[in-house]
Amino acid sequence: MTLAAGRVASLYRYPVKGLSPEQLDVVDLEKGGTFPWDRAFALENGSQDFDPAHPKHFPKIKFLMLMRHEALAALQTRFDDPTGTLHIAKDGAPLLSVDITTAQGKKALEDFMSQFMDGKLRGAPHLAHAAGFSHSDCPAKLVSIINLASVAELESKIGRAVDPLRFRANIYVEGLDPWEDHEWEGLAFNIGKVRLRGYVPTERCAATNVNPVTAARDMEIPKTLLQTYGHTNLGLYAHVISPGTIRPGDLLSD
Repeated sequence: MTLAAGRVASLYRYPVKGLSPEQLDVVDLEKGGTFPWDRAFALENGSQDFDPAHPKHFPKIKFLMLMRHEALAALQTRFDDPTGTLHIAKDGAPLLSVDITTAQGKKALEDFMSQFMDGKLRGAPHLAHAAGFSHSDCPAKLVSIINLASVAELESKIGRAVDPLRFRANIYVEGLDPWEDHEWEGLAFNIGKVRLRGYVPTERCAATNVNPVTAARDMEIPKTLLQTYGHTNLGLYAHVISPGTIRPGDLLSD
């Protein structure tokens, strides 16, 4: 595998599963860890059987998510690590700022989401969180990578611009060949000073059909991938196998 031309273009995390991304300037990764606070919170859709004392992985269908709740993309959110405060805005106007690590703040967020979704949920939303647990689509602790060259090739097939944020990844890389990352399953590689091992290509779902800016369901990404390439994968999950810090501009190497 040849990675010499690859470099990090941008970094993102998603503190609340299904809500908006936060761009990062630097990330400290631990062995076997995720991006700090990535998918640390999720909103159960009606059922309340996530046990923070014994956290376990649930399918994403249990939670509020873009695949079924595209209206979530209209919200701009920001999480403040030191205070536990989640800030929510829409069209630039602040709507809510609460410490979601407290019972009072948790209840305020649940009430807000219930009103915002306006009867479109299976029941009252419930904020799920356990220290150190990530509500990823995968049961393992992973980071997700998007090869921007693959997105560019997909754009050429669709004939329209495809916002890479549709794929809700942690690490966006440029300078590679399209789909090159799909060959890294089981292989070790470096991003800056962090050592990772490819886990599995990322299977895309209908969440990618939702425009992250307009909240419109305006594309058919999985269908297009399947019809064009014979699979619905775009991107790569990877394990962190040695700790370190990564920043935009860091180079990839083997």
